[in-house]
Amino acid sequence: MTHEERSGFEAFVDAHWSPMFRLAHALTGNRDDAEDVVQATFAKAYAAWTRVRAADRPEAYVRRMVVNEVHNGWRRRWRHVERSVPVVPDGAGSGHGHDDVVATSDMVWRCLQRLPAKQRAVIVLRFYEDLSEREVAAILEIPPGTVKSRTNAAMRALRAELAVHSHGLDSDVIEPPQQPEIGLGRSPA
Repeated sequence: MTHEERSGFEAFVDAHWSPMFRLAHALTGNRDDAEDVVQATFAKAYAAWTRVRAADRPEAYVRRMVVNEVHNGWRRRWRHVERSVPVVPDGAGSGHGHDDVVATSDMVWRCLQRLPAKQRAVIVLRFYEDLSEREVAAILEIPPGTVKSRTNAAMRALRAELAVHSHGLDSDVIEPPQQPEIGLGRSPA
């Protein structure tokens, strides 16, 4: 690798480390594992930098590498490792104070981590990364219809899980944002 290529790679890492770490953390639920995933991903990207750099969207290419790293290398390990979790405040009330927001956020996070890996990946990419269904489909290399069905199944599972554990949480906590209606040349019936 030339000095110029190395400088370009270093600039890419500097610009994209944080978003890739957030994605890995959302997928793994663990800071240490997320750091390992991102380090392994960028090591692989370095080795293939010519191909990565030549991609239409290098950031999307590396985002897909992060998802692959999670699915291929780390998933089995996470299911068998004990992890500490932040302390959740006792007796969170029904108001919307700071403790309630922290408790709600923690509960949603724990429920998200209980989803199967494929459903969790769709939810993280769709709502945490704010990607379109088509972008998620491209990253996960699945049809857009599969993105929709996995999103639907994951949201049903999250709602059910939260209903069991919420004790008064607002139901809009995990409602997806409404997509605008797009006319396809059909008149409404």
